[in-house]
Amino acid sequence: MSASLVRATVRAVSKRKLQATRAALTLTPSAVHKIKQLLKDKPEHVGLKVGVRTRGCNGLSYTLEYTKTKGDSDEEVVQDGVKVFIEKKAQLTLLGTEMDYVEDKLSSEFVFNNPNIKGTCGCGESFNI
Repeated sequence: MSASLVRATVRAVSKRKLQATRAALTLTPSAVHKIKQLLKDKPEHVGLKVGVRTRGCNGLSYTLEYTKTKGDSDEEVVQDGVKVFIEKKAQLTLLGTEMDYVEDKLSSEFVFNNPNIKGTCGCGESFNI
């Protein structure tokens, strides 16, 4: 019976710079405040779940819903005491996105500022090129 040996060498690297990874999703203070307001009336829910579905001309549409639990493949984003869960299907499309909450005289809505989107069609849906 012959035994094979595997050798490994460990070396310290002193001049290597660590690169920060992109957050899956960042929330603006306005979005954090609004999510806290929404969840205050729903104590059984732990956060919001963000999903994505194909819709529009060539696009994607984000979905938001209350959630009571974290799904097995959901990515959890915790910021300023607020939990947002990202469905697996939406994780790559949301990478580096900022979620904001905007109010004006005619509307109020969550807005996703996504650096990966190359444009939108006339219906307002986003699409990747």
